[in-house]
Amino acid sequence: MMVIAELAVPVVAAPMAGGPSTAELVAAVGEAGGLGFLAGGYLTTDALSRQIADVWDASSRPFGVNLFVPDHANTYLGSVTERPRGLSGQERVQAVAAYRAALLGEAERLGVELPRPGALGPDDWERQLDLVVRERVPVVSFTFGLPGAAVLSELSRSGIETVVTVTDHDEAQAAIEAGVDALCLQGPDAGGHRGTLDEAKRPSTTSLTELVASVRSLTQLSLIAAGGIATPEAAAEVVAAGADAVQLGTAFLLTPEAGTSLAHRRALADPSLRTTTVTRAFSGRWARALTTAFVRQHGPSAPAAYPDVHHLTVALRRAAAATDEPELLALWAGTGWRGAEAVPAATVVAQVARSLPRR
Repeated sequence: MMVIAELAVPVVAAPMAGGPSTAELVAAVGEAGGLGFLAGGYLTTDALSRQIADVWDASSRPFGVNLFVPDHANTYLGSVTERPRGLSGQERVQAVAAYRAALLGEAERLGVELPRPGALGPDDWERQLDLVVRERVPVVSFTFGLPGAAVLSELSRSGIETVVTVTDHDEAQAAIEAGVDALCLQGPDAGGHRGTLDEAKRPSTTSLTELVASVRSLTQLSLIAAGGIATPEAAAEVVAAGADAVQLGTAFLLTPEAGTSLAHRRALADPSLRTTTVTRAFSGRWARALTTAFVRQHGPSAPAAYPDVHHLTVALRRAAAATDEPELLALWAGTGWRGAEAVPAATVVAQVARSLPRR
C-alpha cells in the first residue's frame, strides 16, 4: 500500500521528538485526511509501543513512526567517497568534555549533575525496528542516516512504506539507490533538527522549492516537502515544483493536541524572541531554535557530537522546564513560527489543504 500517494489530503504532521508529537495529534491529523507521525527518536521501545497502541485505539487512519538512524547503521557514511572530516574518537571525547566544563556553571545553579563523556543512553535501534514490524505501522521514516538496503527491503516486505529524510541532491540520490519508497525533502527553513545524513556536514542552503524541483528530475517516488512551510501559498509553491505532499511541524506546535510544553508555547508568542538560529548547542547536531542567550553563548562552542551533547544537556533542559526558565530550553521553531496558531490540528490541515490540488 502506497500511503503517501493515496492521502485524501496531502498534508503531513512532522515527527517532533521530545514531546510535541502525541498520539492525539497523530490521530487528529489522520482523521482530517492527512498523515501524522509519532517521533520515536528519544523514546524507549516500551514508550513507543504505548504510543503506537494509543494511535491504533484512537483512529483507523494510516500513520507513521519516525526513527533516528544511529551511526553504526548509517550506510551513507560509508558510501560517500569525499565527506567532511568529523571528530576522531579521542577528539570527540575531548570536545564533549570541554563543552561539559563550559556548562558546569549552569548545572551548579540549577542543582543538576551533568553526565561525563561516555555515560550515554542505550541503543534501542534493533528493538524499534522489530516493534514497527510487529505493530504493523503503515509508514516508517528515518532521520539522521540512511538504513541499509536490507532494512528497507524487510520493511517493504512487511507492507511498510519507507521514507528517508534528505537535505540535498546527493543524499536524495543515495536514498533512491538504497531502495527507499519515498523521500522527505527538508529545506533550510525547517525548525528542529536538520536531517543531514552526516552530522559532520554543514546543511545545504538550497531553497526547498529548488530542492524539490531538482529531486523530482531524478525520480517518480513520492516526495514530501518540509521546512518553513508556514502559509498555504508556500505549500502550493512546493507542490507546483513537484512535491506530492507537504510536511508541517512548527504550525502544529500550538495546537491543543500537541504535547508542546507550556514554556515552549509561551516562547513562540514572546515578542522579545525575534529570530531563530541553527545551532548545535542542545544536541551536537544542527537544529533551528528560537535565539536565546544560551544559544548565543554556547552555540559557537558546541561540538559536532550527537547524541553525546544531547545526553549532556538533557538534565539542564529538564531542570529549566521544572523551574520555568525557557532560556535554557531547546525552543525548536522554523523560520515561519510567527504563523503558528492555537487552533485544532484539523484546522491547520484544512487551512493548508485549501491551496492544494484536490485528489
